Amino acid sequence: MIHSMTGYAVQSRDIGGATLHLELRGVNSRYLDLNFRVNDDLRLAEPILREQISARVNRGKLDCRLQLTTSSAAPREPSLNASLLGQLRHLQDLLRAEMPDAAPLSVAEILRWPGMLGDDSLPSEALQATCAALAAAVLDDFLATREREGAKLAAMILERVARMRELVSETGPRLPQVLGDYRERLAAKLRDALANADEERIRTEVGLYAARIDVAEELSRLVTHLDEVERVLKKGGAAGKRLDFLMQELNREANTLASKSVSSDITAVGLELKLLIEQMREQVQNIE
Repeated sequence: MIHSMTGYAVQSRDIGGATLHLELRGVNSRYLDLNFRVNDDLRLAEPILREQISARVNRGKLDCRLQLTTSSAAPREPSLNASLLGQLRHLQDLLRAEMPDAAPLSVAEILRWPGMLGDDSLPSEALQATCAALAAAVLDDFLATREREGAKLAAMILERVARMRELVSETGPRLPQVLGDYRERLAAKLRDALANADEERIRTEVGLYAARIDVAEELSRLVTHLDEVERVLKKGGAAGKRLDFLMQELNREANTLASKSVSSDITAVGLELKLLIEQMREQVQNIE
């Protein structure tokens, strides 16, 4: 499938008295450009997110926001770290055995001791596992939106490919008549300008110039490039750069067609082809 570089997904997970919130936004970019906005207490999860995204996304500018918010409906009651409190009591007893005059720890000092107030947050391993599971689910939704958008882009491109094929197929059979009419007009002008030239000289000059304005080769290459566009779209995958190159080749042939044209009808065809190619190019810029 063809994937767009535009996408959006968001999900949340409740973890005790807090909520883990992950949001992904994607827009077009030449390369994979990851930007993270992560709470300081979740920095340990950033490498996991980067690895998971890089494994499944090839191109695009992605903004990843990971937040952990506490639930106001479930306030936490402070509690003492019993293990740490026992260690302090044991150390204080040892110290006062050696220094009987030492003052005991005050309540304020004990409460301010690092880690004394109980912490009911998730262990780092559990938090990383939760972040990884949440990232996998959000990436599924994110890629699904990019796939749906990519299908629309592919459909728009194929519509214009079909129209270009119509123009090429209509122009091809008209070339002999267009070239024949032009040869007659050019021969008449040469007879007037070169009064002393023989017919063989005139036919040679007309033939040489007619060969330079023949656009059959350009029409053939246009068909070849259109075939390749359809093949790339059908194959899917990371096709944006390949399609962008094909748009350049199509535009080159359309420019040559318009510049070599000696008929207003063929000139109009060349201009319409250029318009269709530009419309496709705009869509291709959003394809991964």
